[in-house]
Formats: sequence, C-alpha cells, structure tokens
Amino acid sequence: MWAALQFEFMRNAILAGIIIGILCGIVGTLVVVNRLVFMTGGVAHSAYGGVGLGIYLGFSPFVGATIFSILNSIIMGIFTIKDRRRADTVIGVLWAIGMALGIIFVDLSHGYASDLMSYLFGSIIGVSKKEIYLSAIFTLFTIFWISFFYKEILAISYDEEFAYIMGVPVTFLYFSILILTAISVIIAMRMVGLILVIALMSIPPYIAEVFTYSLSQMMVLSSLLSIFFTISGLWLSYKFNVSSGACIILVSGLGFLISYLLRVFVRK
Repeated sequence: MWAALQFEFMRNAILAGIIIGILCGIVGTLVVVNRLVFMTGGVAHSAYGGVGLGIYLGFSPFVGATIFSILNSIIMGIFTIKDRRRADTVIGVLWAIGMALGIIFVDLSHGYASDLMSYLFGSIIGVSKKEIYLSAIFTLFTIFWISFFYKEILAISYDEEFAYIMGVPVTFLYFSILILTAISVIIAMRMVGLILVIALMSIPPYIAEVFTYSLSQMMVLSSLLSIFFTISGLWLSYKFNVSSGACIILVSGLGFLISYLLRVFVRK
C-alpha cells in the first residue's frame, strides 16, 4: 500500500475515503436511528433518473443526480412526515420511476456513455481534487449543523412526540435530515456508486450502535469504522486489481458479520 502512495490518484482516493467515511458515519447514524435506511435507498436509486437526464441533455450527471435526489427526498418527506406507515409505498414508486427515467434517458442519448458504470458502482480512484474540496466543505457544514441542532436532533431521533410537545421544530429538522442525506448520497456515489451507497451509510452505524451509549459516540465510532472499511477496501482493490467500490462494501459486510457474531458470543 505504501508503494501506491507515490501515485497522486491513490493519495486523492485515500483522502476522499477519509472525508467520505466521516460524512457517511455522521449522516448514516442519523439514517439508522431515525429508521430512514429504506428511504436512503430510494433516494439513491431514484437519483439515477438525474444521471440519465444529465447524460441526455449534456450537462453534469452529478448535477442532475443532486437535483433528483433533493426533490425526491422532499417528496418522500411530504408523504411520510405525518404517517410513516406510507413510506414503503411512496419510496417504492419514486425508486421505480427514477430508475426507469434514467434508463430511458440513457437509451435516448447519442452514443454510449463510457463512464456510466462509475455512477452505478463508483470510481474512487478517479476522484478529482475539486470533488475532494467540495466533499470536505459539505462535511464541515454537516458537522457544524449537527452540532448546532444536536439536542433537537437527539429529541426527534428517540422520542418524536416528546419533541413536538417541547416545541422542537420537528418538520424543519426532518426535512433537513432528508436533504443532508440526499446530498451525502450523491457525494458518496462518486466513491461506491448508487447501487452500493446504502451499505456504506448503514453498516458502520449499525455496528457502532451496538457498542456505544450515546448519539455522539455512535457518530464518532461509525465514522472511524467507515474510514477503516474504505481504506481497507481501497487497499484490496489495488492489490487484486478489482473494483474499489465493491471491495469497500465487502469489507463493510465482513465487519458487520464479525460484529454480529461477537454480539452473539458475548450474550452467550
């Protein structure tokens, strides 16, 4: 791995992995404790419609994916803020429509989009410095926002009815979390792709939840686990010359299995 650091693209990939690991660890914690994992998957897959639209109209697919993700997260929030039981149906519909639109737009595009696979499965070794800077700025903003509203987020995450009674702006925070999640999904998409991003945002927080006793501890441990899984997956992809995104997710899955077996062993 040390030999690989002589290449600039590997240094960029490691730096991006650290930043994305922190972002996914923090936002993923909010996703897990607020039971938004399936909604995150819906946002990720519906964003493919924006990718297809960008390719068809000739502008950045990431811009299209960001617009689609934010709009879909807002629509999901409107339909689920009062009745979470309706979430599955709404998410399923938007998930299917987004994917269908993406496929149609790509089919209508002239020629073959050679980098289309990178949007589906990620390409962390192709991350540019501009993308790293944007990811770092958004991560810092996310940390600041969560720190500012930490007590309110804690209240709505564990007792929403109590938060309403205490005058916490539940609707504002709920939609803010959805939008933060949507943007985080698009940023992480560059690394592991739309198909695999949900695993990176759910596995580390799930593991961290078992071994921590507060939301802040869960965010910290989840971020550390995300960084470890990312760097480990990147090293394996370099060593065996295979897809980096898939390796990152497989390492995360192995970590999940180990944590599950450890928890069962401790209980016994």
